[in-house]
Amino acid sequence: MNGIEQMPAWAVALTAALILMGAAVSLIGSLGLLWLRSFYERVHAPTLGATLGTVFIALASMVYFSVLESRPVLHEMLIVGFGAVTTPVALTILVGAARFRDTAENAADVLDRDLELNGD
Repeated sequence: MNGIEQMPAWAVALTAALILMGAAVSLIGSLGLLWLRSFYERVHAPTLGATLGTVFIALASMVYFSVLESRPVLHEMLIVGFGAVTTPVALTILVGAARFRDTAENAADVLDRDLELNGD
């Protein structure tokens, strides 16, 4: 038994709604990864989906266990906090590395064209 039988209907409905919203946002972020064209577009959608999806699912967990245990359960806020900090940082690092790579490739192409034009 998981204790859901003792929960009020409003808490069960709120928990279910938050879980469904979290799953939907995560799914939309995953689909964005598949459908968007460039790397820079693709990296953005899953980041938003992961962050907001985690928030909704953590809120659902907070509601469920707070009502079930008759006391506030807030340790899920640590999960949300760490996710909200680390996910955008990882996005920034990935985009910075991709920009560096693109700039280096573009510089190499320009250098190759200059060498070809000069006959070297």
